[in-house]
Amino acid sequence: MNHVPTVGSVGALGLLLLGYLRRNEHLKHVGLEVLFLIALLTLPVYVSGVAAHQEIRPIKEVSDDAIRVHQDAALIGFTVMEFAGFVAWAALWQWRRRGHAAPRIVPAATVLLVLALALMARAANLGGEIRHPEILAGGVAAPAGDPERFMTWSINQVAVYSRWAWPAAETVHFLGLSLSFGVLLAVNLRILGAMKQTPFSDVHRLLPWGMLGFGANLITGMFFFVGQPGQYSSSEPFKWKIVFLVIAGANFLYLTVFGGPWVSNGDKRFDAGLGDKAMAILSMCSWLAVLWAGRMLPFLGKAF
Repeated sequence: MNHVPTVGSVGALGLLLLGYLRRNEHLKHVGLEVLFLIALLTLPVYVSGVAAHQEIRPIKEVSDDAIRVHQDAALIGFTVMEFAGFVAWAALWQWRRRGHAAPRIVPAATVLLVLALALMARAANLGGEIRHPEILAGGVAAPAGDPERFMTWSINQVAVYSRWAWPAAETVHFLGLSLSFGVLLAVNLRILGAMKQTPFSDVHRLLPWGMLGFGANLITGMFFFVGQPGQYSSSEPFKWKIVFLVIAGANFLYLTVFGGPWVSNGDKRFDAGLGDKAMAILSMCSWLAVLWAGRMLPFLGKAF
């Protein structure tokens, strides 16, 4: 999985650059879709990398400092990649609503993608040095016994010792979850035939609020994970939560780019096809699975 962010970013960047060269808006559109998907898949990639750290850190031949340097670089790359994915989705949503994206938003997504690719490439190179000391660059690893220089260590200290940081993040996390789940529930129920008196376009315009909640969930969730990685990476419900969270996040992309209600005659009379309804049901079930897995974290797996 660790190759997904770098290889996928190269593919997305290639589509965007080809779209610029050929002045083809459809290629840019596909490039933005791929970028958003890569940003989603980068979440389980980062989580699995931290879980690997927990497993191999007792091995004497492996430098814990080298792992932490790689982990810091990966966290920075992950952050920029998620931001690039958010901008890409915003461009796609504007494309759907207005027929075109804002003039500078697609170039902004492209620049962020280039930066994310460079950061991910650096993180990948540092990852190679963990098990290949013969290529270790001089001065990369931190001095032994000096954990304070690591960004992940600093986040851990805030999460563990701050009296307000964790409760405040929990509050934002549940508010974001409610906002994201509520918006997607309304849109997917409209696809399934509920609220037929309400035009689909009126419900669809709520999606940015749902994405805002999704972003708040992602930020606070990563704060929890980076702050206490051991208790999450050894939890089976957490692994399933990540899987279903990726599926639920993909629903944002589907609801943004699919064309059913936008090409139908009469927005209020829109009747979704079988595929659209199946996607709506899958999304709602995925969010219910996310809620269940999150609630079961303290009870299953003995990780908490």
